[in-house]
Order: sequence, then C-alpha cells, then structure tokens
Amino acid sequence: MSDRRDGPDEAHRRPSGVTDTTVEALGALSKALETTERARGHLYSFHQLTGTADFELDRAVELLRKAGHHEWAERVEREVLGRNVIPGHWTFQIVEAYNSTYYQPFRDLESAALQDLADGKDHLFEAELKEGRRTSGHPDHTARPDTGPAS
Repeated sequence: MSDRRDGPDEAHRRPSGVTDTTVEALGALSKALETTERARGHLYSFHQLTGTADFELDRAVELLRKAGHHEWAERVEREVLGRNVIPGHWTFQIVEAYNSTYYQPFRDLESAALQDLADGKDHLFEAELKEGRRTSGHPDHTARPDTGPAS
C-alpha cells in the first residue's frame, strides 16, 4: 500500500474500481473542455477588440470632420460604425449564443461525467501523470503543496 503522506491528496486519488481507460477518457474530456475554455477566451478577445475598434471609429469620424472630410465621416458612420459583425449580431450576442449553446452544456456534461465516473474527482489523469514523472523525496518534486519544503 502506498504512503498516504506522499502522492496526490485525497481529491486527486483514483476511486476504487475506476479503470485506466476511464481515467484516460476523463482526461481527454477535460482537455477538450480546457481547449474550449481557451477558444472562449479568444471569443471574448474578439468581442473586446471589435468593440474597441468600433469606439475608435468615433475618433476617426471626429478627425475626418475636423479635417474637412465630412462626406467620409458620414460614410464611416453610415457603413461601419455600429455595424453587425454577422447578420443580426453584435459580438456580445455571439458570446451569449456560444455560452448558452455550446460552452455551458459542455461544461455541465464534463462535470456530470466526473461525478458519475470518478466520484467528482477532477484531474486524475494529470495527478497520475505527475506521480509517474516526479522524483520521490526531491524537494522540487513534492507531490502536493503540503508536502513541500518548510518556508
């Protein structure tokens, strides 16, 4: 039996009866969700950058008017300022649709799978990967924060 003072904390120990394949599958599911989290971050970047560009158009319109280019100022206002980025949508609507249609259902499914298949324990794959790669007893390879060198 392993020393319970070494290795992952209880929250990251594989429950009895959970197979290697199940741990690997849950790891793949979590990795896919993490990738979706990154995609969602890029979507928020798209949202914020597009909004910033739209507000910068106000400055461009003002400067075009100041420079005497009233027709160009009006054209920018009419053709681009406040324009939908896709038919019927501003970026906030795209973010909302993504969150409710894809992100939240995916997040809920991953959470339910962890609960049902691994007693709600997250990152089992990574915890076991860490165990296989660390050097037991090395001060920079401790299993968890509470087993590290004293400060």
